[in-house]
Amino acid sequence: MKIKRRPDKLRKKAQKGFRGYPVATVAFYGPDNTRASKVAVGIIRNEGEHCSEMKRWTSEVTDVRHDESIGAQVIDFIDSAGARSVVVTDGIIGCPHEEGVDYPNGEQCPACPFWHNRDRFTGELIQ
Repeated sequence: MKIKRRPDKLRKKAQKGFRGYPVATVAFYGPDNTRASKVAVGIIRNEGEHCSEMKRWTSEVTDVRHDESIGAQVIDFIDSAGARSVVVTDGIIGCPHEEGVDYPNGEQCPACPFWHNRDRFTGELIQ
């Protein structure tokens, strides 16, 4: 028997679908596909534009998807940006470290071997 979790505020906002701009994009990252240690939220003000605002939250201990404090801050950021639509990734979509910032461009993250040669969206190994 599967126990269904109640959707949190973030998922409820995303389930409403496209309601216009601004759009908030929410992506989760982690050292592997089981624990999200980082969430990044971007705001796209108008169609065809790039992200105009970005905030990131991290945790070395908890899964940010289940951290109530971080969740409240994410919702506050989305609401303060006036986002009418919210898009959330289905799962963890890659390493939380940034190429060119945390490790050299063109290399794989030394701290996250799980993601080496893996498709970040499917988690499948790339040959």
